[in-house]
Amino acid sequence: MSSVFQASVILCLTLCVAQGVEFTPAPQRFQQEVALYFTEQDGSPSGPIQLIEAGADGVIRSFASGQWYEFHAGHWSVNKTLKAQSDSQFVFADSHGKALQANIPWREVTQLLRSGITNWVIGSNRCLVVTEGGVISTITWPKELMIHQMALSPDNILHAASSDGLLAFDANAWRPVEVRDGLGRAWAVGQVLGVAFDAHGRLWFASKAGVGCHTTEGWRFYEGKDGLPWNDFTGIAASANGDVWFSTHLGVIRFDGKEWQYRQGRCWLPNDDVSQAIVDAEGNAWFATAAGLGCIERRSMTLAEKAEFYEGEIERFVKRTPFGYVAEASLRRAGDKSSADPQDSDNDGLWTSMYGAGECFAYAATGDPKAKERARKAFEALRFLQKVTQGCEHAPPKGYIARTIRPAEWPDPNTGRLEGDRENQQGDKLWKVYEPRWPKSADGKWYWKSDTSSDELDGHYFFYPLYYDFCADTDAERERVREVVRDITDHLITHGFVLIDHDGKPTRWGVYGPQYLNRDPRWWPERGLKSLSMLSYLAVAEHITGDAKYGAASRELIDREGYAHNAMYPKVQNGPGSGNQSDDEMAFMCFYSLLKYSKDEALKNMIRWSFYQYWVNEAPEMNPFFNFAYAAQNVDAASSSVWGSLAVKPWPGWHEDAMATLYGFPLDRLNWSFHNSHRLDVLFLPRVRSGDLASPDQPHQRGYLVSGKVLPVENRHFNHWNTDPWQLDYGGSGDELAAGTVFLLPYYMGLYHGFIEKPAR
Repeated sequence: MSSVFQASVILCLTLCVAQGVEFTPAPQRFQQEVALYFTEQDGSPSGPIQLIEAGADGVIRSFASGQWYEFHAGHWSVNKTLKAQSDSQFVFADSHGKALQANIPWREVTQLLRSGITNWVIGSNRCLVVTEGGVISTITWPKELMIHQMALSPDNILHAASSDGLLAFDANAWRPVEVRDGLGRAWAVGQVLGVAFDAHGRLWFASKAGVGCHTTEGWRFYEGKDGLPWNDFTGIAASANGDVWFSTHLGVIRFDGKEWQYRQGRCWLPNDDVSQAIVDAEGNAWFATAAGLGCIERRSMTLAEKAEFYEGEIERFVKRTPFGYVAEASLRRAGDKSSADPQDSDNDGLWTSMYGAGECFAYAATGDPKAKERARKAFEALRFLQKVTQGCEHAPPKGYIARTIRPAEWPDPNTGRLEGDRENQQGDKLWKVYEPRWPKSADGKWYWKSDTSSDELDGHYFFYPLYYDFCADTDAERERVREVVRDITDHLITHGFVLIDHDGKPTRWGVYGPQYLNRDPRWWPERGLKSLSMLSYLAVAEHITGDAKYGAASRELIDREGYAHNAMYPKVQNGPGSGNQSDDEMAFMCFYSLLKYSKDEALKNMIRWSFYQYWVNEAPEMNPFFNFAYAAQNVDAASSSVWGSLAVKPWPGWHEDAMATLYGFPLDRLNWSFHNSHRLDVLFLPRVRSGDLASPDQPHQRGYLVSGKVLPVENRHFNHWNTDPWQLDYGGSGDELAAGTVFLLPYYMGLYHGFIEKPAR
C-alpha cells in the first residue's frame, strides 16, 4: 500500500492521559430541569391564568376567573376566603395569608408587587398602594400610558416598564430613566415590556430592541447576536440565585449570567403564551399561561439517576416482543405513557444494537449485573434476527440478518406493500420491488423484514465486539458470539461483499463490493462510507474469531481495490450541516471499531486522519456519542505524513459540549413539537451547506446559534442520533415515546473511557 500516511501513530493509551490535562472527568451531580403541568385533576384552573405569585408565607398562589388557588402538597385548591364580593373589587392575601381588599375591578389587575407590609396592586393604567393595616392610596399615573410591569429597587424606588419607556417614581413624579449604549443609541424608550431588579440589586429592562442590565460598570445590552433568543416579552422575574427569567408570548427565557436558555413547547410549558413568571425560594420557576399553570423545577440529580430513569422507561414502555427490541413506542393517548403500544420500526436491529452497546459499556464501567443482563438480552434479540431467517420458505443464504420481526398474529405487513415499493422506485431507481418483503419464519410465529440495510450491519458489528469483550464470560457464550459474527462475515465475503436477500439479489443498501463501489457510477456517493464499514467489519471479525482470513480479506481490499483511500473521504459534504446525517451515526460506530480492533497500524494511521476530518465537521453538533467515540481513540493522538506529525486530538471544548448535552437532555422523551426558526439568536445555513445538494434546503429551515453550534438538546426532539441537529422546527404531538438510548450510550461510553466520574456505590 502506498500512501502519504504510512508512519506509526503516536497514541498514548494510558488511563492517566484519559484523565489528563485535556479534561477533568465530569461530575455526576447536576441540576436537572423538570417541567410540571397542572390540570383540573390537580385542582388547578385549566384556562388562562391572570396572576401568579409566591407569597411571603411561602405559598404559591394563582388567580384565574376571579378566584385564588393555592398550592399545597402537590395539589391546588380554591381559597374561598379570598373571594371578592363584587366584580369591582380585588381581594388578595397579605403576608400572613389573610384577606386584603383593593377598590379595583379584579379583571383589571395585572400584577401584585410587595415589600414588607406594603402592597402595590397594578392594573394596565393605574397603581394602588394597600398596606396591611388597610390603608389604600393611589400612585399618580398618566392615564394615557400603559403599565406593562413594575418593580421596586433595593432603595425602594418604584420603576415602571411602560408604553412610553422605562420610568422611575422619584419625589412623587415619574421621570424617564435614560439608557444609552456606547454607540449613542437610546434604549428603553417607547414600549418597554418588562422591568425587574435581580438578586444583586441590578436593574433589568426588556424591550423589542433587546434586554439591558445596569451593572457596576454601566449598562450591558443583549440582542440576538449576544444570544438573546426572543423579544416579545411580557415580563421579567428574578430569582434569589441570580438567574433572571423572561416571560414572552412564545415561551420563556432564563439567563444565568453566562448563557441564554430558551424553553418553548409542550415539553416545557402548558402553553407558549406566558403572561407572567415568578421564582420561588427554591429556585423553581412558575408560569401563568394561556392554558393553565406550569412550573420548571431544578432538581439535584446524578447522571446515574438520570440513566436509571431512562432505563426504567425502556423496560416499562418501549421494549417489544419477548426478545426486548428497543426503538420507540407509539402512544394510544397523547402524553399518556401508560398507553404505550410499541410497534416494529424499520431499524430495530440498529437501535437495539446501540442500546445493547450502551449496556456493555455500563457493565464494563460499573460491574452492574443488571447492565450485563440487559446486554445479554440484547445479544439474544440480535442473534435471533439472524436465526429467524433460516429454514423458511423464503430463506436467504446463511448469515443473513433481518431488519426486525413482528408477531404472525399481527396484520400481514405484506398487504399493499408491493404498490408502495413501486412508488418508492419512482424516486429511487435502485429500490427493490419484490415479494414478500416480510417472509414468515419456519415455525410460523414471526414475520421478519428483509431488504436489510447497511446501517443495520453497522449496528450489529458495533455491538458484538463490545459484548464479546465485556460480557461474554464463558467459552460457550463467546462461541455463540463467534458463530454469529463468522456467519454474517462469511456471507458477505462469499457473495462478493454484498448482502444477498432471499430473492438472490443484493439488498438495496447492503452493497460493499468493489464491483459496485469502484466501478458502478451509481454508487460513488457511498464509496467512502461503505469502504470504511467493510474494513471495520473485517477487523471485528478477526478480533472475535481469531481467524486471520478476515485480516487477509481486508488487506486484499486495501491493496487491490483502494478501500483505505476510499475511507479517507467517507462523507459527501460541504461543511458543517451538510451531507446525510444518518451516515454520521454509522461512520462513528465504524471508526470506533476499526481503530479499536484493527491490527493494521498503517491503516489505522490513515483512518485516524480520516476520523479527525470527519469529527471536525461534526464538532458543532455537541453530540456526546460522537465526541466520546472520537476522543476514546484520539484523545492525545497524532498521525504522521510526509509533512511530519499532525495532531488529531479533539479541539478544546469537546468535553464541555458533550456534557452540556448529557446534562441538558429533558427527562420527557415524548415527541412534543419545538419551534426555533423565529429566534433572534439563530443564523440560517447557506444553500451550499444543505443536507443534500440535489435537494437544497428550504429557506429558514435549517440553522444554528450565533455561537456556531446547533440548538441545545433542550430545544429539540429526536429519537436517535441520525436526526438532523441543524433542523430548527420539529413537529410532534406527544403521541410517541422515544427511548433514552441517545443518552445511555454516550453516558456509559463516557464512564468506561474515564470522561465522566464513576458513580458512588
